[in-house]
Amino acid sequence: MVLKEFIQRSPLRIFENSIHGGLKAGEIGVIASQSGIGKTSVLVQIALDKLLQGKKVIHVSFTQRDHVLAWYEDIFDELISKKSLENAGEIKNDLIKNRVLMNFNQDGVSGDQIVKSLRAMIVDGGFAAEAIIIDGLDFSRADHERIANVKALAKELNLAIWYSCTVKDEGAQYDKENIPLLLKDFADLIDIVIVLNPKTDHIELSISKDRSAHDTKALAMRLDPRSLLILEG
Repeated sequence: MVLKEFIQRSPLRIFENSIHGGLKAGEIGVIASQSGIGKTSVLVQIALDKLLQGKKVIHVSFTQRDHVLAWYEDIFDELISKKSLENAGEIKNDLIKNRVLMNFNQDGVSGDQIVKSLRAMIVDGGFAAEAIIIDGLDFSRADHERIANVKALAKELNLAIWYSCTVKDEGAQYDKENIPLLLKDFADLIDIVIVLNPKTDHIELSISKDRSAHDTKALAMRLDPRSLLILEG
């Protein structure tokens, strides 16, 4: 399969259509679930879809760098094995050129320092990213100002920014609109919330917030519980 067809047939097209064209410049989206359900996999697939289209992505991680690299390697290999993508080696090299991985320890760096690092990479370093992935941030230890500063950066530099949010597995952790209680202090800053729900034979993706809309609905796609690839429903 050639790259253009590969992109057109990606389940990410359904994902984008489900949220009215995808996460737009200046917006913040969140992928939420309990630990180990597939948040990082979804974020990496969003990033890979951008990279395959020749766009630049910065992936900020609060986990080990090798762990993130392994996700990119494994998911790319799974994708090309399923779709028999032509010139996969050359495409992979191009993806690496358009991707920057930044690794931080939440205990050792402030929100301001992260924003400054992103700005330096994009503005001073000339790395014209269109999307930023922020994976592993503990929202229970974040404040409104920290997320507001990221939102301001997104608007200023025309960035679409996706976060992951890990929800603890005990007790009622979601409000009546199926939005994690961890995000209640940041509700005015977040445009899209997608929740991953484990089912018997798949992982369901549902929209809990789509800008001003709060009607929870399942997406016409799912995660394969083995590969954690996004598949059409």
